[in-house]
Amino acid sequence: MIRVTDPEATVRFFELVGLKEVRRMESEKGRFTLIFLAVPGEEGKAEVELTYNWPAEDGSFETYDGGRNFGHLAYRVDNIYETCQRLMDAGVTINRPPRDGHMAFIRTPDNISVELLQDGHLPPQEPWASMPNTGVW
Repeated sequence: MIRVTDPEATVRFFELVGLKEVRRMESEKGRFTLIFLAVPGEEGKAEVELTYNWPAEDGSFETYDGGRNFGHLAYRVDNIYETCQRLMDAGVTINRPPRDGHMAFIRTPDNISVELLQDGHLPPQEPWASMPNTGVW
């Protein structure tokens, strides 16, 4: 589970990675929304749960930094180069490019680190092999 401050932006982010929303539950009494995402065809096996805590009655809302939201997620992709290109084309910063053809890091709209892992191995490829890190990952 990861806590988020903008559920729709976070769902769009994970859709770019290849996950799809499979269900959503809202609790009026608890003042929260749970959103579950999964790889198509993998529903119920390995899901990411997003928790959105609604703003308080006074309009204030929670913010999260490193410790309260999560460490990082790891997600296996079919082609790390194509996935990273799709993310970059959508405006996502590739913090640690897949220089080795195996691993990359990106961040969600709430600054949660997501590790992308190549299913199998691809040989190093430009422009990725020469691309520097950006920010922290």
